[in-house]
Amino acid sequence: MWGYFFGGNSQQKKELPKKAIVELREHISTLNKKKNHLQQQMDDQDQLARKYVSSKQTTLAKNALKRKKGYETNLLKVENQIETLETQLVSIEGANLNLETMKAMKQGAKAMKQIHGEYDVDKVEDTMDEIREQVELADEISEAISRPVGNEYVDEDELDQELAELENENREAEKEKAKPQKQQQQPAAVHKEEQLPSFPTVNKAEPVSQDDEDEAALKALQAEMGL
Repeated sequence: MWGYFFGGNSQQKKELPKKAIVELREHISTLNKKKNHLQQQMDDQDQLARKYVSSKQTTLAKNALKRKKGYETNLLKVENQIETLETQLVSIEGANLNLETMKAMKQGAKAMKQIHGEYDVDKVEDTMDEIREQVELADEISEAISRPVGNEYVDEDELDQELAELENENREAEKEKAKPQKQQQQPAAVHKEEQLPSFPTVNKAEPVSQDDEDEAALKALQAEMGL
């Protein structure tokens, strides 16, 4: 028993606060039941005393008041006990909470110490420098890959100029197609007239013989042939 309160193994020490809290709560609950019972007895004796006073039974009324006074004294003792136990319960719960908090903080500090033991500020800076170098290298590689190769690069201004020339040629071709067909055939007719052989003018007033016509045609043909 004394080992339970003043010593014992670590498991008992660990369970002691929890067990004390449970026992205190149970005892407070028992005292509250006792308190309610005493309060009910006081109320009963008070009603009984009032009844005896109404019936002019002074001695019985006085005895009822004495019993009420005894119950009241016991009630005050129980209330004081409840108050003491509740104060102790709050203190133990607070102390136990502080203990658990300290254990958690100690465990966290141990974990942080273990983590930080694997690296320091210099190692972090070296790692960040390596990351920056790799990022810069990746950017350079990406830029090199996306750069045009050979004659794939085309001047946009040159393309625009060539496109404008093609558009002008297309407009001129459409204008030529839109001209009337008569205007296109007229120069050919004139050219055809220029190629016809010239014949001597015949005066309609003077009759022309068949021989003269043949001779004139022959001369015109010879002149055309350069004979």
